[in-house]
Amino acid sequence: MNSFAPRLIAWHSRAGRKDLPWQNTRDVYRIWLSEIMLQQTQVATVIPYYQRFLASFPDVHALASAPIERVLEHWSGLGYYRRAHLLHAAARIVVSRHGGVFPRDAALLTGLPGIGRSTAAAIAAFAYGTRGAILDGNVKRVLARHAGIGGYPGSAAVEAALWSEAEARLPQNGMESYTQAMMDLGATRCLRTKPACALCPVADDCVACITHRIGDFPAPRPKKTLPHRAIAVLLIEHRREVFLERRPDAGIWGGLWSLPELSVGEDAEAICRARFDAEIVTAVTLPDIEHGFTHFTLTITPRLCVVKRWPARAQEPGCLWLPLQDVAGAALPAPIKKLLRDRAKPRFGSLGLEFAQVAR
Repeated sequence: MNSFAPRLIAWHSRAGRKDLPWQNTRDVYRIWLSEIMLQQTQVATVIPYYQRFLASFPDVHALASAPIERVLEHWSGLGYYRRAHLLHAAARIVVSRHGGVFPRDAALLTGLPGIGRSTAAAIAAFAYGTRGAILDGNVKRVLARHAGIGGYPGSAAVEAALWSEAEARLPQNGMESYTQAMMDLGATRCLRTKPACALCPVADDCVACITHRIGDFPAPRPKKTLPHRAIAVLLIEHRREVFLERRPDAGIWGGLWSLPELSVGEDAEAICRARFDAEIVTAVTLPDIEHGFTHFTLTITPRLCVVKRWPARAQEPGCLWLPLQDVAGAALPAPIKKLLRDRAKPRFGSLGLEFAQVAR
């Protein structure tokens, strides 16, 4: 296996990705930001978010000094919002404890919120050329197939075997190219389905390829039925504005603005009287929205509401009336943003007509 790393490095020089926005730099801030955004998210999705984020927060000092609400606005739609909270917390630590300079050592990088062993190694490799193994989802797939490591990579025993394999294959030099090559191989050749084995630089000694068992490696996640939850949300509109609450920092959609939430069977009018000292009428129940998370599925039932009486806005801490025209730039959960974008479209009939008829 001594030739594995040299073959990958040579392949990367010919065919690897070299024009991504976070490449061709030693700026550790930009590298760190890209690595956090790329956790569980594909490159094509990340690029526009990364570019907008950098335009507003060009360095770690700008990010650390920004309110979390503004950070979440820029993260809205990217998902896994805990990453944004941890990113913000890490930026503040880098500024307050390290003088705005990221640690060079991968072990010290793991002490920052949101940075695990693989992410730290990737940051250190790209920023400083430090020798260290990475093991993201794509790399797990490459190593499992090439070394013939069976089992589900999420299990402790299989993950330990993959880490051992990753460490054993590290080159003495060229860490930046090798690390990017491992990522590129998994993202562009060793795909989950229909891998391009004929274009793979290490196919000649790949166990999965030469034994015609590509589909066996890695083993899929053991099947289990995801739990299901159901909630209702109040779509309270008044004069082309929608009423929002800020969600708690902990839990799903932490810190984002969203529609007031209640149990499916709860009395919306009573909830509004108790929570906001307001009077509403539930006008229409809109079609359910199905949304999937990693560990459960969620059914959201929106209830369109008419305002009869609302207290002064100054009496509503943690609440916001948002003009529907401003929905696109707000820090909202993806399914709620889509719902409100639809509401913002000027149209007759459908939901808009139903609301207008009831509001009379």
